[in-house]
Amino acid sequence: MSAVIAAMLTAVVGVLGTLFAPLVTHRVTARQRAEDGRAAEARRRFEERRAAYTAMNRASGQFHTLLKDALHRIRDGVYTDQERAQLEEARLDHRDRYAEAQMIVPEAVLDASRHLNKVLSASDAAVKRIDRGRAHDGEGTRQALLDLKEAEPRLSAMRRLMREDLGVTD
Repeated sequence: MSAVIAAMLTAVVGVLGTLFAPLVTHRVTARQRAEDGRAAEARRRFEERRAAYTAMNRASGQFHTLLKDALHRIRDGVYTDQERAQLEEARLDHRDRYAEAQMIVPEAVLDASRHLNKVLSASDAAVKRIDRGRAHDGEGTRQALLDLKEAEPRLSAMRRLMREDLGVTD
């Protein structure tokens, strides 16, 4: 009788195995797909942040460079309408890159960008006032260039935070 019970148990286990095998396979496949989906989403978010950082860094650096160039050209009396237009385009691009990044980058990076923006926007305003002959008392290209130097460590700090967030280590 024990051989009969063993045979019956073997048959039941075999039938249950046959019935449950597709279910187990389906669950394993569903888990793997969910894990793959999470990994793909994490990669997409990483790439989105990296693209935002690249654009912010480029736009901030370009705005800074064109402000410095504008001050040198105003000082030398060779500032043209084309350069004014380039500076305005860089200012708008800088503003747009910041606006795009606001929803996807960490607050620490936005704070660093805001600190940089204070210097860049103050320098932009000074460039416009000096160019229009409406400089404040004691304001001139020399002082504006000195004030603009404060952007360099802030630009470096922002870039360092971006790199840290992306996992770039030196």
